[in-house]
Amino acid sequence: MLAAIAIALPPSSHFIYIPVISLLGIVLGFMLGAKATKDAIAFEARKAAEREARRAERAAKRASPES
Repeated sequence: MLAAIAIALPPSSHFIYIPVISLLGIVLGFMLGAKATKDAIAFEARKAAEREARRAERAAKRASPES
């Protein structure tokens, strides 16, 4: 005898749960990505400022008369 396998539809809450979780993932990903981008931009700006300070320091050493 062959047993018939019944394929049941998912409950109606499933049609609400999956889109909500997907939307939550998109929103959280956007927020975390924006924060990471701001941090990276700030880091690059700080590196550029430090690089410019070192460059100015070297230029000042070259311009000063050595005793």
